[in-house]
Amino acid sequence: PHQCNQCDKAFSNKQDLARHLMTHTGEKPHQCNQCSKAFSQKDHARHLITHTGEKPHQCNQCDKAFSRKDKQDLARHLMTHTGEKPHQCNQCDKAFSQKGHLTMHLMTHTGKKPHQCNQ
Repeated sequence: PHQCNQCDKAFSNKQDLARHLMTHTGEKPHQCNQCSKAFSQKDHARHLITHTGEKPHQCNQCDKAFSRKDKQDLARHLMTHTGEKPHQCNQCDKAFSQKGHLTMHLMTHTGKKPHQCNQ
């Protein structure tokens, strides 16, 4: 195995280790030819969609479309049709479709206020 000398993570090949090392150095050698944004990996096809406005992934329930077909966009949207709320509060009977919403809700039980004015 090829081991990272920064965090001890191990990789099965040199290429994966080299790609990982960029997370420590911040190196981003591949630049978008449409804007100045830079990337650590050569394949930045998902970013290019931001320039074309293309939204090829259509919801099968409505007219809404998405640029990326991943769990975060389309799956989260589909819950608006199903009413699914998989993130249940263990303090009360409230449930949420997104984990971040549950996290914010839990603060109502703890009284925790992470965003306080320091003036």
